[in-house]
Amino acid sequence: MFRKVMSATIVGVNCISVQVEADVRNGLPGFSMVGYLSSRVREAQERVCTALRNSGFSFPAKHITVNLSPADVKKDGTGFDLPIAAALLSALGYLDFACLENVCMAGELSLSGEVKGIRGILPIVDRAVKEKCRLCIIPKENAKEVEMIDGIPILAVENMREFTDYAGLKNWGAERNPGKKWEEENYESEWDFCEIAGQEAAKEAAVIAAAGFHNLLMIGTKGSGKTMIAKSIPGIFPCLSKEEAMEISGIYSAAGLLSQEKPLIKIRPFRTPHHTISPKALAGGGQMPRPGEITLAHKGILFLDELPEFSRSTLEVLRQPLEEHKICISRVSGNFQFPADFLFIAAMNACPCGYYPDRNKCSCSDTEVAKYMGKISGPILDRFDLCTEMKQVPKEKIWKKKKGKTTCELREMVKETHEIQKDRYKGKGVSFNGRLQGKEIEKYCQTSREGEKLLQRAYEKMHLSVRAYHKILKTARTIADLEKSEKIEVSHISKAMSFRALDKKDW
Repeated sequence: MFRKVMSATIVGVNCISVQVEADVRNGLPGFSMVGYLSSRVREAQERVCTALRNSGFSFPAKHITVNLSPADVKKDGTGFDLPIAAALLSALGYLDFACLENVCMAGELSLSGEVKGIRGILPIVDRAVKEKCRLCIIPKENAKEVEMIDGIPILAVENMREFTDYAGLKNWGAERNPGKKWEEENYESEWDFCEIAGQEAAKEAAVIAAAGFHNLLMIGTKGSGKTMIAKSIPGIFPCLSKEEAMEISGIYSAAGLLSQEKPLIKIRPFRTPHHTISPKALAGGGQMPRPGEITLAHKGILFLDELPEFSRSTLEVLRQPLEEHKICISRVSGNFQFPADFLFIAAMNACPCGYYPDRNKCSCSDTEVAKYMGKISGPILDRFDLCTEMKQVPKEKIWKKKKGKTTCELREMVKETHEIQKDRYKGKGVSFNGRLQGKEIEKYCQTSREGEKLLQRAYEKMHLSVRAYHKILKTARTIADLEKSEKIEVSHISKAMSFRALDKKDW
């Protein structure tokens, strides 16, 4: 007898539908599984058979064939255990075929028949909604993960006996998932911006970076507060919207990084990989590619501290995602595309000892300084919108600290600027000034006549690339938005250029 059940599999961070087909017939007893399966999926036959026997179901001596369709997509993970078991129970007459029709399910089975949690349940349920399934059955361990999804009945089961008991009820006894009310959550920074002594230019650059999603590089002496400012930036971002939170949570669910305590990510990711990270760990990869740090920072911040200490091959991985906001990985099994729309922040010393340009303390030769700074390639440097210098804080600014704006006040400024940009780019597929491309820059970054002349002179004298020219324009647009100015004036361009001039001085 032939039966089929709908499930889904994670490919990269995306999810595709899979039909689990089971055929039970007379013949030489055996159990075979086909459909381009990984070893973890092939092991399901032992888990499923043992789990069903230990749950009180008997297996006749028949020939069993299980196929996972489509057969040209490699299947991985342990989530096919439950749909395989359901298809077999239906083929053996324990379940009515009608109750499985248009029902999506996923879950791992233990040998005792317990249904265990799996990674990627959020995109799987989302796929079930898109496929217009009438019901989705998931492990009870994953129930909190899908609390915010509405529009589909979701049944969470603990074991196979409970699973079959629910099958006898109308529509499995499941009701439409109401979805919990969305509650915003702010990032709790370790430091408040008003507690950071001095470094006014760096703090201003941080606000501009957050307001327009502009990449930021901080160069300075050791202990000047570069890391402190970087770790305070997430606090000035407004709360995530429900759509953004669901998108980020889907990525983390596919990567198996959601916790049971906080199954939904409500704050922007802040990823700080160590400088020993490999290119694969940063970009993502593996035989069945998994998200790397670049993708895990999607819609959030990727902070690389001590930038020159990262290997050159690791840093060069950033070229494509910083421009295209996605990363493509090619393997024999197929091509995988991962989202990578993040704010890139980096911090570095200007020399190995960390004291340059203070020649009273710096013991490095000019050759050593040039070699250290030269570890950052020109193309990577060109992708920073803002570059700011941070020197040692004078003692009077520490002892007689003049408090500036707090994190809450800056968050309101950034929030208002985000709203201005959202209204301007509504329906354009762009949310921030830092993401403008081509004709959009010409349309939305119009300058005054004096500003245009200033840009022309800067392009020639500073030997700017076209990319750097456009980045100055986009940064000036954000500065104008922060000041609630409709047009980009000379002052806005001058400030954007001042944050761009430092790389020309030090490199």
